[in-house]
Amino acid sequence: MSVVARQGFKYSIIGYIGFLLGTVSAIFIFPNDFEFYGKLRYILPTAEMLVPFVVLGISYSNVKFFHTVEKDGKKQNMLSLSLLTVFINFLIFTVVFFILPYFYPKFRHSEAWKIKEMILPLILILSFCAIFNKYTSNYKRIVVSNIFDNLFPKIANLGAFCLFFFALSQNITASTSQTIAYVFFFGIFFLMLLGYIYYTNKLEKIQLDFSTDYFKKNNFWKEFFNYSFFGFLGTFGNYLAINSFMIGEFMGMEEVGIYSVLYALISLISIPQLGLFNISAPIINKTLADGDMVELDRFHKKTSLTLYFLGAVLFSCIMVGFPYLTQFMPKNGIMLREYEPVVWIWGSAVLIDLATGFNGNIISLSKYYRFNILVMLLLAGLTIGLNYYFIKNTDLKLIGIALSTAISLTIYNVVKIIFNYIVFKVSPLSIEMIFVSIICTLAITVAIVLPNFDSNLLNLVYKPAVVLILIYVGNYFTKIFPIEDYLNMRFIKSVFKIK
Repeated sequence: MSVVARQGFKYSIIGYIGFLLGTVSAIFIFPNDFEFYGKLRYILPTAEMLVPFVVLGISYSNVKFFHTVEKDGKKQNMLSLSLLTVFINFLIFTVVFFILPYFYPKFRHSEAWKIKEMILPLILILSFCAIFNKYTSNYKRIVVSNIFDNLFPKIANLGAFCLFFFALSQNITASTSQTIAYVFFFGIFFLMLLGYIYYTNKLEKIQLDFSTDYFKKNNFWKEFFNYSFFGFLGTFGNYLAINSFMIGEFMGMEEVGIYSVLYALISLISIPQLGLFNISAPIINKTLADGDMVELDRFHKKTSLTLYFLGAVLFSCIMVGFPYLTQFMPKNGIMLREYEPVVWIWGSAVLIDLATGFNGNIISLSKYYRFNILVMLLLAGLTIGLNYYFIKNTDLKLIGIALSTAISLTIYNVVKIIFNYIVFKVSPLSIEMIFVSIICTLAITVAIVLPNFDSNLLNLVYKPAVVLILIYVGNYFTKIFPIEDYLNMRFIKSVFKIK
């Protein structure tokens, strides 16, 4: 089995472990206090939203130009200068952050300003991690980085939340309890950075080289930073971070907590996407360099169908099981049940995103990468504008946020599909996707109309099981997805090979 399949599968396994951890926490722990959980979930997305202003797209250049600098033996030089530049950028960003209130006094009343002691250091840590993440992906090894990016944030949230309540139970004041929780939260991310440094050094010993001679030669630095700058402009489409930030600022931390729990459930759908995109980036880069559009189109369709099929199966199970899942949550679980339309709307948007495959990767790794900036800005603009409209002009609350996400994400993906088809003659869409949609829709319908038992646990198990059986039968006759390639001992053995 290829390294892509093996690494992608291992990546997904880590993702499922992280999802299990996040789901158990979301069901049995976090609903106890959406307010404090909302504070934790506000800090990380806000930091993630501001990280691009520090990284400035340099992490993407570490993938784009890796093979070039590798041939010249300057990999360590590129990594060293990237880390140094990020640190300098952070110092400049911090100065601007503290000067901003003098020009915009209302900023002092924002949640971001109130918890700046947590957000600013986290921005620096995540910025360094972004560089190491992209750099190590060039070695086609993404499993360890997924442990850092997927498991560590969940451990930070869960540990901090539990520490907060434990401290309160020991008659420690709420303020001190919160401080203890924040220290643990920050400590996990600091540990993540140390892990990245250790792992990168294990792949290839880090040898700091801050010489600028190589980058000055033939003005290579201009090409490097030009690509980085446009990569930076293309990072504004982080609609998840935008949503968390705007919900926290305009609705409150309790709504951020509810939103985050719903996201923890929906995120299961897109887990396979993340691993495949990271490991596929070097392959896309190579096919574009070779001009092999036929192979790129084949790989694009195959990958998109795989993502859509897996996502549709998981989405179908979530849909029929969600009403019964909320019955096992603490008393606040009823609030999640009221927001079931969010799961339907947001989950459908994620499915559409999966069906489009790695459209954005093709654009960002090609000479047309500037176009990616336009569509990212379009996504950011639509998300912010629609969020503001639904928040200020309707009473839909989180349902409005879900509608905003669905509309902006769909338009964003349609634009990229059209562009890639016109320019590269490649498309992620295939007739098989229609059959997948029909099979999953029928499976969901049958599961919903089946009688309910008095036991919520039984309903939670048997209805998703019916969905899986019906999809398997449908796929058996239509031969849409080669399940047998993944359900055999040869593939399973290859997954556990340590390479």
